[in-house]
Amino acid sequence: MDNKEFAKKLEYRTRQFGITIIKLSSSLPNSIEGKVIRNQIAKSGTSVGANYREANRSRSKRDFKNKIQISESEASETEYWLEIINDLNWSKKDVLVPFIKETKELLAIFTSITNKL
Repeated sequence: MDNKEFAKKLEYRTRQFGITIIKLSSSLPNSIEGKVIRNQIAKSGTSVGANYREANRSRSKRDFKNKIQISESEASETEYWLEIINDLNWSKKDVLVPFIKETKELLAIFTSITNKL
């Protein structure tokens, strides 16, 4: 698979990730605390793909690296919120496992891209 094809597939994957995070966030408790975490995870989870898309349209290698690092950071933040949701038992473990797995995989991909630059 060449770089363009990889980028296109990763854009799709990160967009799907954002959609699933939004769906998860809408299932969180309607308490004040639930709304705070809902907002945080929705923002970080959708930012992963938004910044990756921006990276692919960057104007320089430095700009590309910066956007990739933001995607990496947002994936890490999303993982944090998923851990909080898990620790609070706000979602069933079997529901969270695929989210956590995908977050870790995306984090590994962005870390790998950053390390190659």
